Amino acid sequence: MPTLDWLRKEFSYGYDSGNILSIFPNSIRRREEKKIGGSYRNVFFKAIYPYIKPNSTVLELGPGKGSWSRAILKYIPDGKLHTVDFQDVEKWLKPENYNGRLICHRVRDNTFSCCENEQFDFFWSFGVLCHNNKEDIKEIFSNSLSKMKPGGMAVHQYADWKKLEVYGWERGQVPLEFKDLPDDEIWWPRNDRETMTSLATNTGWTVITPDLDLIKRDSIIVMKCS
Repeated sequence: MPTLDWLRKEFSYGYDSGNILSIFPNSIRRREEKKIGGSYRNVFFKAIYPYIKPNSTVLELGPGKGSWSRAILKYIPDGKLHTVDFQDVEKWLKPENYNGRLICHRVRDNTFSCCENEQFDFFWSFGVLCHNNKEDIKEIFSNSLSKMKPGGMAVHQYADWKKLEVYGWERGQVPLEFKDLPDDEIWWPRNDRETMTSLATNTGWTVITPDLDLIKRDSIIVMKCS
């Protein structure tokens, strides 16, 4: 299932994670945080905030309805956010409200050809790589590296089956029958910290940590462009 064609169609409704920065989560965010076993607000301030500055240029993969996008934009008042998605996200993110600070790219592949080389200080995604096969993650890592400024940082959430086993499949709301199906037939392909580290290093990234250990179901990798 996690082919590019499937990914182009599956999230056409626009994924919504709620208000990331609110102290008290709304019903949408509360439901999502229960699944992952962690706080999105905590993730923001430990996985994004340390790596951005007011004038940073940020790349976000798969913003959906823009929950993380709006949080990032609040903390880069003199910077820019570029989003890359298979969907037309402008109807949800409304870049016209940000005076040129938000640029939304609709794409058909993972080439990142819409972006200039050495353009970004920070690359972020959440709820994206967990739905991608290893081959596609490798392509994303490989093609995005040249788009980063030297020393640029990247942070990505991804599926970690070893953590999922401990956390619980039912609790994490991932179907148990996926264990007996190949990756091409499920929407939560196999992955873990060792695999992600290998994919990152083999495509030229330096892995700072394979997991920030901020959520119980999944992992969040931190990488650097050397």
